[in-house]
Amino acid sequence: MVALVSTVAYLGLEARAVEVQCQIAPGLPAFALVGLPDKAVSESRQRVSAALTAMGLALPPKRITVNLSPADLPKDGSHYDLPIALALLSAMGIVDVEQMADFVAVGELALDGRVIPSPGVLLAALHASAADKGLICPAAQGSEAGWASNVPIVATPNLISLLNHLKGTQVLRPPAPGHVDPPSRGPDLKQVKGQETARRALEIAAAGAHNLLMIGPPGAGKSLLASCLPGVLPDLTPAEALEVSMVASVAGTLEDGRISRARPYRAPHHSASIAALTGGGLKVRPGEVSMAHLGVLFLDELPEFQRQTLDSLRQPLETGEVTVARANAHVTYPARVQLVAAMNPCRCGHLGDPALACSRAPKCAADYQSKVSGPLLDRIDLHVEVDPVRAADLALPPPAEGSAEVAARVAHARQIQTARLDGTGKRTNADLDGDLLELHATPEEAGRKLLMQAAEAMRLSARGYTRILRVARTIADLAGAKDIGRIHVAEALSYRRQPPRA
Repeated sequence: MVALVSTVAYLGLEARAVEVQCQIAPGLPAFALVGLPDKAVSESRQRVSAALTAMGLALPPKRITVNLSPADLPKDGSHYDLPIALALLSAMGIVDVEQMADFVAVGELALDGRVIPSPGVLLAALHASAADKGLICPAAQGSEAGWASNVPIVATPNLISLLNHLKGTQVLRPPAPGHVDPPSRGPDLKQVKGQETARRALEIAAAGAHNLLMIGPPGAGKSLLASCLPGVLPDLTPAEALEVSMVASVAGTLEDGRISRARPYRAPHHSASIAALTGGGLKVRPGEVSMAHLGVLFLDELPEFQRQTLDSLRQPLETGEVTVARANAHVTYPARVQLVAAMNPCRCGHLGDPALACSRAPKCAADYQSKVSGPLLDRIDLHVEVDPVRAADLALPPPAEGSAEVAARVAHARQIQTARLDGTGKRTNADLDGDLLELHATPEEAGRKLLMQAAEAMRLSARGYTRILRVARTIADLAGAKDIGRIHVAEALSYRRQPPRA
């Protein structure tokens, strides 16, 4: 007889069905594990054997064969321990085979029989819900699995408790639902003194989910402005929060099933590699651009990143997803991010300041800024120069408007966009393209003439032309205007200045 237990394999944010087949046959004692397992899966034999020994059970002195089907799908991760153990116990007659047909099982086994957490439980729960099955998972991740609706969950602390529950001698209570953490807002815009142009650009970027580049000397407040952005962005919708949590679940960073409605904010160091930024590694984990999905990816000291690393972001910024290609698999992760970048005007940082500028200007600035490729700059909607802050500005009282007031205007603009794009699959003005762009972002005649003149004078690419229309649409939404006028186009054009390059 062959015992069968269902589990899953993770490919990006997709959970694929895997069937664990176990056969105990006469022959010399052996424990063979087949089905394209990686090192972690192959080591399941030792963990399962030790866990059964801790329960007082011994493996039968026969030939044990465990197959992970489909056999041509690569298997990686420690979450196969529990389904392998259950398949083996079913083949030994300890667990009812028909009872296991109603469940999907995931979880890692400790040597003493405890069932400990493993990444991806939320995806497994969603897969079980689609397959109309229950889920067996570690007790520590029961609340995480609870976010998938209508899934009977058996969250077990150890293997003995699970067996007792299946036999009816013990009842494992359904896990408590996960908690929704209150959003963390970060610094308030009232801390930013001066910088009215940068504050306005930040508001426009937040309202339309546009990419933003800030150029200014050290200490001008670029990093502070970027850290204020989460405080003016609207909370994630329940559907968006689930998307973000799925990425966190695969990455193993979803602790205690706690989901937040705050948009992600990631700020990797400029020494980050391509794999760290876009995803990859031995197990193809999501990178920073995916961890920031539906949130903000802040790249400080932009030219200090490796050029190849920055250029790896060009496709994700355009398509909203990143595909990591490997010889044995192609894994796709979502990457719909709002890029916010900051850089100095030159290496010394004081270009244009007669008291502090270096003797190599303007070549110093050209060499420094040329480290960022033109195609990447073309994907950034808003370019704003952040002026140095004077001591007199710091002595002024805080601005009258803080994050709360700006957030209210941003939320109103987002509501307009949500109503406009309902049923289109788009979320914000930054997603407008094709017929939607022509329908909703075509300016009035005066604005169109100004845009055509500017496109010729600034030698705008097709992408740059499109992005100016998107920004103008957002400016009009903030103003409560139905149509895009000349003034909205003019302001959008003012943010299209690009740093000089050699």
